[in-house]
Amino acid sequence: MQLFGSYNSPYVRHCRVALMQGNFDFDFVEADSAMSAENSPTSKVPYFTDGEIKLTDSSSIVKYVREKSGKPFLADINDYELFAMTNTLIDSAINLFLLEIDGATPDTVKYLGRQKQRIDNGLVELNARFDPADGIATDSALRCACFIDWALFRKRISIDGLDNLAALLQAANGVSEFAATAPPR
Repeated sequence: MQLFGSYNSPYVRHCRVALMQGNFDFDFVEADSAMSAENSPTSKVPYFTDGEIKLTDSSSIVKYVREKSGKPFLADINDYELFAMTNTLIDSAINLFLLEIDGATPDTVKYLGRQKQRIDNGLVELNARFDPADGIATDSALRCACFIDWALFRKRISIDGLDNLAALLQAANGVSEFAATAPPR
């Protein structure tokens, strides 16, 4: 098994955690944008190989890994909804981050202002829906913890007043695989 990606990506991190939790031997290959453009039809990370299996999206990679290890993936529609909502927020936050490097900001581009508002509103909704007592027992909670940690690392969000998300991240940090995959600081 080979997982290609970057150490900082929340999508890649979720895959790394799932592979570690499944006790799989895998090679992690750091891939930059040039490498992913050359080797992935979607020109993004993560991408993954296991023999003849080639996957190019973190959702399909995590699903494959969970099923191969005999564990559930997105057990019900609520879990799937929280997973999808988190993906939307990750995509918006990454796009804002990358566009700001090029000088486009929510203050200068109206559409980016809507993306920022989407993130802020989504965080409030995720905070209302996650029960901190559940920890990161589901892939939606793990995906959310990967996002929150990345977004705090990149200084994209604040979770002040979002106590359930803060508790979710604290619970995640207590899981050895999550702690071992933290972005390099």
